[in-house]
Amino acid sequence: MSSSNLTLLTDLYQLTMMQGYFKANNKNVAVFDAFYRKNPCDGGYAIFAGLQQVIEYIENLHFDEDDINYLRGLGIFDEDFLEYLSDFHFTGDIYAFPEGTVMFPREPMIKVIAPIMEAQLIETAILNIVNHQSLIATKAARVCYAAQGDGVMEFGLRRAQGPDAGLYGARAAMIGGCKGTSNVLAGEMFDVPVLGTHAHSWIMSFPDEYTAFKTYAELYPNACTLLVDTYDTLRSGVPNAIRVFSELRDKGIHPKSYGIRIDSGDLAYLSIEARRMLDEAGFEDAVISASNDLDEYLIESLKAQGAQINVWGVGTNLITSKDNPSFGGVYKLAAIADEDGNFVPKIKKSENIEKVTNPGNKKVYRIYDNDTGKVKADLICLADQVYDVSEELVLFDPNAPWKKTTLPGGSYTMRSLHVPVIKNGETVYTSPSVMEIRDYCNKEKKTLWDGCKRFAFAQLPRVDLSQKLYDMKVELLHAVE
Repeated sequence: MSSSNLTLLTDLYQLTMMQGYFKANNKNVAVFDAFYRKNPCDGGYAIFAGLQQVIEYIENLHFDEDDINYLRGLGIFDEDFLEYLSDFHFTGDIYAFPEGTVMFPREPMIKVIAPIMEAQLIETAILNIVNHQSLIATKAARVCYAAQGDGVMEFGLRRAQGPDAGLYGARAAMIGGCKGTSNVLAGEMFDVPVLGTHAHSWIMSFPDEYTAFKTYAELYPNACTLLVDTYDTLRSGVPNAIRVFSELRDKGIHPKSYGIRIDSGDLAYLSIEARRMLDEAGFEDAVISASNDLDEYLIESLKAQGAQINVWGVGTNLITSKDNPSFGGVYKLAAIADEDGNFVPKIKKSENIEKVTNPGNKKVYRIYDNDTGKVKADLICLADQVYDVSEELVLFDPNAPWKKTTLPGGSYTMRSLHVPVIKNGETVYTSPSVMEIRDYCNKEKKTLWDGCKRFAFAQLPRVDLSQKLYDMKVELLHAVE
């Protein structure tokens, strides 16, 4: 993305609104929040991903000559506006959660503070980038949770909705917790482990299964995982794999990584029987990997049935988040600066309660329980609010404000989640590597209570408003007609 000009990756109405602001000489600085309203898959959390690509997009944001000529050809933009676009660059500020952060509904995962024309233009691309990667990172986190510490391989490239979805989906899956990807280009671009074995076609291209296994083992003696379900998993595949492993052992070769992969059939039964056969042959450390339309629900079920699987290869259902194929991120105006530079809060009122926005220039504090290190709640407050953790803190449900919780001073800690990313149009944030983001994400997931991570009837964490922000919101709701 760093070498691609994605400036026209936007909806037409962003540009028509920009021209309207330009004609009205509206140069006011505005605050926009990017957030979402509901966790994917009816879960208890989501994972923030895609920030590095947002940064690359902003850094390369410009209208080149071809862009201007195309817009001129549409016949709806005036020359003075096109001249402005020809010298356009982003001059504002962007704050965001670090990639890999656990997040909850209604929290501004990205906050843009910029002249309204600039902030308006970047809406669509930001949502496109963050919605996709956050969705896949969240799905990967759920799959890895179901695997209970087993390795999860991402290999959905051939089923992804195009090259970009496969590439950046693989990146997001690594952030969510996968141990590697089959996507070689993703491996090169993001410096992440690439993994894979062979296909059924390899077996079928040889006169017999044993010869196919033996040839593969001779080529890759230190990474020898054999696909055993081409003909008959238990009567042919596993016995032939054991024969090859035995021959390697007799030659004094002990692969660093070896085992079998099962890609069809009753994975629980087949893995249990294969484990017994491998153990009886003296290959107790052989890995059993499995694939075949896996997702977190099937993995959880197979685990409950005692499946003897060490590594899970997850493709289609992960790279497409098949049961929940979109992430509902939105981008809403929250405040506009007046002539004195003070932010005047703005609110969107709606018949649907969940669509009523939180006004003002805001930030998010994460509150941790000192005894457990778990997330106690998140607190959305105004940007100028500070707290003393030695003092008592009263939290309340903004939808039912009579429901209150009091945290004694000294029983909790607080962390501001936003970090500055872009200041005055210049990048001030250095993105960690994908593997470093994955490590951070794994630590983040450990701060969640188990009830938040379960797949059925997940316990949703508290996301509260400060009293000051709540009062502002109520006042605006009563004032707006």
